[in-house]
This record gives sequence, structure tokens and C-alpha cells, in this order.
Amino acid sequence: MGIGPSFAGRAPLQRGANGRPDRYFELKSQVHRKLLNSLNTDTLKLISKERLRSEIGNVVEQLLLQENIPMTLPERDRVIEEILDEVFGLGPLEPLLKDLSITDILVNNYRKVYVERNGVVCRTPVQFKDDKHLMHIIEKIVAAVGRRIDEANPIVDARLADGSRVTAVIPPLALDGPALSIRRFGARVLSNEELIKNQTLTTAMLDLLGACVEARLNMVISGGSGSGKTTLLNALSRFVPEEERIVTIEDIAELKLQQRHVVRLETRPPNIEGEGAVAQRDLVINALRMRPDRIIVGEARGPEALDML
Repeated sequence: MGIGPSFAGRAPLQRGANGRPDRYFELKSQVHRKLLNSLNTDTLKLISKERLRSEIGNVVEQLLLQENIPMTLPERDRVIEEILDEVFGLGPLEPLLKDLSITDILVNNYRKVYVERNGVVCRTPVQFKDDKHLMHIIEKIVAAVGRRIDEANPIVDARLADGSRVTAVIPPLALDGPALSIRRFGARVLSNEELIKNQTLTTAMLDLLGACVEARLNMVISGGSGSGKTTLLNALSRFVPEEERIVTIEDIAELKLQQRHVVRLETRPPNIEGEGAVAQRDLVINALRMRPDRIIVGEARGPEALDML
């Protein structure tokens, strides 16, 4: 189900006069409601995907007959797949998450979803039914990592099972409804040869940076969002000798260092009562007591910068 200009494998939506696929979403909602009425949420989690596919197919057939809705077999299969995505995954976002060429998924509101592929941002035809539908998916992501998002906590950073970084902002801070961004990370670290081949670096630049790492110089890698800071840092970690002990400190774990002697630390947000937070500065101070040869801070944007200096 790769997402590209032709959006292969997905039939075009039948849109109403207002430009929204209301009838299509309503059919999906009816099937979903019938499933929830006949099987509770806990039961749905226990049922195998194949058995649930059969159950959904039966409900879809009944609804099509009752409502006298004409639908081709590919369209029917699409409805079934998307309801399975709702139950087991992240709904409309699942096809985008399966496309490994996508590096960013940007949900501005329930009607506008953009992706970045090969450095180019473009809009997709993917939509949510409404704000409530988008909010349900955000809550599903947040709950999976033991967090909550509501008016009292309208901003949440989280991580998907594959390591992708998620940032969600909801009203009252997000004026046009819930917003969501997902930053994907490559499954592997680019080799030095690949960095030179794709013109990220020249051979001379790589030699200089490698020498700086081996000389144990303090280094700061800076740049805009998506400019390749993490990619470069992961690549430069190859120049750290294997016998050195590295402590990494991050808000959301993104680094994929090449060494074995690594201790990875991650900050912790406050709990529901607003207590128990552990900031990057706390981890930097603690890391100094852990006999590190190197300390790598993923993002310095607060008081920890003073301790680093």
C-alpha cells in the first residue's frame, strides 16, 4: 500500500457536494459501531486479524444490502482493510506508516495530511472523519506509552513502537483542531560511502569531522528541522573508539550509535499530578558520575546547555 502520486491499491473516494467523503466515512463508522456493539473492546484485541476480517466482511455485506449501496469488490476490500487499521493500528495513518520512503507525516487538521518524501512535502488524499476521529488516534498513540493528553496537558511528545517520534498538540493551543506530526527514522545508519555518494559530505569534510571526533574535541551539530543532524551524529559515532564508554541523553531516544559500550538515558515527563519529571539537565549532571568517556546530548535547548559548557 505504498503512497505515491497514483496512490496504488486505494480506490478514489466518492466525494459529496461539499468535497468530503461523508458517505464513505459514515459506512465505516456504521461497521465499526456494529462491531463494538457485538464485541467489546477487550474481545477485539484477543481476536485474530483473519477472524476479525471475516466478521467485518459480514457486517459490510449486511449494511450494503440494507442501505442499497453499490460498491465494487475492491472498494469493499478497502473498507475492510481500513477498519482493521482502526482496530489494530492508527487508522488512516497506517498506509503512510507502511511506506518506508516517507520521512515525515504532518497532520495539520483532520482534513489536511501532508508527507515528506525525498525532501519534498506534498499533500495526500488521506483524511480523518472529524476532529473526534483524529483525537481518538492521538489518544491511542499517547496511551500506548503511558501518557495522557487533555486540556491540562495539551502537548505530548511520544514514540511509536518502531521508534518514530510523535508530537501532538490539541486545543486550546491548536486553534484549528488537533495537530500531529510523526518523524520517521531510517532502519539503519548510512555508511560513510553513502554520505559521500549522496553529497551530504565530501571526502575531505568527512576526514576532518572524523579527526575531530578521534581528537575528543567538543562538538555541536546544529541545523533546522529535518536537515540531517541526527543522521550526521549517528554517522560520526563510527569514529569513537570501541573501548570508550558513551552516555547518551535524549528527550526522545533517536540516536543509533555504532558502539557496544553505550548507556542510553531518556528524560521523563511529569505524571498526572505534575510530579516526577526528570529533565535533561538532571541527566547531564548524573551522567558525570557514571564515568563517561563521552557524553552525547541529543538536543540541547534548555538549562542543560550551561552544564555542557
